[in-house]
Amino acid sequence: MPDDVTSPRPSPSITIAPNGPLMVTGDVPLYRRRSVQSEHGEPLAWETTEHLDTKDRYVLCRCGESGRKPFCDGTHARRGFAADDTAAGTYAERSHELGGTGLTVSDDRSICVHAGFCGTRVTNVWKQVKNTDESTVRVQVISMVEKCPSGALTFRFDGDPVEQLLPQAIAATDDGPLWVTGNITITNSEGEPLETRNRVTLCRCGASANKPLCDGAHKNVGFADR
Repeated sequence: MPDDVTSPRPSPSITIAPNGPLMVTGDVPLYRRRSVQSEHGEPLAWETTEHLDTKDRYVLCRCGESGRKPFCDGTHARRGFAADDTAAGTYAERSHELGGTGLTVSDDRSICVHAGFCGTRVTNVWKQVKNTDESTVRVQVISMVEKCPSGALTFRFDGDPVEQLLPQAIAATDDGPLWVTGNITITNSEGEPLETRNRVTLCRCGASANKPLCDGAHKNVGFADR
């Protein structure tokens, strides 16, 4: 083979190992991100706190016990981690419509990670969607929905959901799930592709009942990132 011919770089993808880690290929950037909160503990925005050094391929922990989080250090094998990967179906099949005027909001509770951007001390998306005939309320609802990392909440004007243009990247959220953006292909532990979405959150505490997707269980088990 001529020296100037190189193999094509693989497309960004994540493969879920049976009872094991997440194997990332395709030179996917990896970050740490946290929510910036108000003086009242209300999440306001996402902040990127670190760009982690990675190679073209790397392996991420999903048992919750690695000493090198978010990277895998083999602890899952030593502890006998068992992952009952049960996530199935599509967002359209699992979600239900909340309604709205001038837009339609949909919600899939099974993939909610409890990031908290969907509400404040005084209101939330479920209340506000009833008042979206007012354009200022509609704007607030859209802003809340767009900050939802898992895509549990979506909105559409007509037809398919309207999504921000998000980069192909993975973010380890502080004490929370892996936030995958940019329609990266994810293959489950049985070799079947998950629905490709612009926003997906994957469990890394080991406690989700909807693995490999996050269902918010990290909050209940007190998962600590470091």
